Amino acid sequence: MKQRVLFWILAALITILTAYYQRVTGPTYPVSGKVSLNGQTISYTLDRSHPGPANAPVKIKTDDASIHGEVSWKRYRSDDEWTRVPMKYEDGFLVAELPHQPPAGKLIYKLELRQGDQRVSVPGSDPIVIRFRGDVPVASFILHLAAMFAAMLLSTRTGLEHFSKEPKFKKLTFWTLGSLFVGGFIFGPAMQYYAFDTWWTGWPVGTDLTDNKTAVAFIVWIIAAFALYKAKNPRRWVLGAAIVLIVVYLIPHSVLGSELDYKELDKQGATTGRTQ
Repeated sequence: MKQRVLFWILAALITILTAYYQRVTGPTYPVSGKVSLNGQTISYTLDRSHPGPANAPVKIKTDDASIHGEVSWKRYRSDDEWTRVPMKYEDGFLVAELPHQPPAGKLIYKLELRQGDQRVSVPGSDPIVIRFRGDVPVASFILHLAAMFAAMLLSTRTGLEHFSKEPKFKKLTFWTLGSLFVGGFIFGPAMQYYAFDTWWTGWPVGTDLTDNKTAVAFIVWIIAAFALYKAKNPRRWVLGAAIVLIVVYLIPHSVLGSELDYKELDKQGATTGRTQ
């Protein structure tokens, strides 16, 4: 197998594994697990992100009408008391709804299942945080995802060129920069705007780690591109930039993301109060 073909295969594998890790470790990935009630095992998957203007559904499959449930919720980082909502049994599921929140609003919620004198908490001792957002057009989502995936693939492939006897960095480097710019600074802000009604929530206007890490990766790759013309040994710069992007992708998505400040909202009695 030719070396360059092997490099592309390795780059694809690293990209897929890194993207998967980032996806499943993020704070908006659904919480799944199992609990036992009177000897019956009940599986659950509970959302931590909800798009659109509707209330957020909460469902858990029991296939047993004798099992009753209750959802308790309150606004995240607020002084609210818990609101308790009984769940209804419908077609094998216990169902309830969490009230719709403005974009970047968060609720904290938990469930309690009971059958006779037996009770069990879902998902356990730690409640779930769910964030609300606006609908993102499918086209914007696909283009953003494709560009960011391409950037990771090209970045990794460019870094592997470090190990080639006669490396050819330039074309790969500028393709990496182009993909990263399109995904992170064109379709990324568009996604933010549709989801949270703001274009940018990183430095210097906020602390959104997703925006900040994208900016860091882009700056590092710009430095690597300059190194191709100025540095005596550009291999190290390119490999370093590729490693930085892998590290960036290993940081879970949406960490320190947009969040509505309910306490500030309550003080002002207004419709502002977002923290980034």
